[in-house]
Amino acid sequence: MTRINLTLLGLVLVLILLPLILPVTGGLDEPFAGADGQAQDAITQAHPDYQPWFEPLWEPPSGEIESLLFALQAALGAGLLGYYLGLRRGQSLSGSPAGHGTRRRECADHPQSAATDAHD
Repeated sequence: MTRINLTLLGLVLVLILLPLILPVTGGLDEPFAGADGQAQDAITQAHPDYQPWFEPLWEPPSGEIESLLFALQAALGAGLLGYYLGLRRGQSLSGSPAGHGTRRRECADHPQSAATDAHD
């Protein structure tokens, strides 16, 4: 391995191990608590008599189900984004929008089909 590869590997290992070694809680009781809970605590401290405007229509039965639904939502969004970016990449490499241009190339190779396509 070259020196730069070893340096990069060392930096990656440091970045992986550092959060596991250092207890970075930020002074929170629950370091991995969601922003919703933190916002609710801040609002309650600032305005103790605050009443929410509405309640959720449905609450997941447990935190695990809520995490599962969040992960599924993230995976679906990442899949759609990846599909769109791949589609656009394919279009830019072919030089034409998806589904367009292939028939014209076929017509150029076969003059007889070009004449019949002109009537379509």
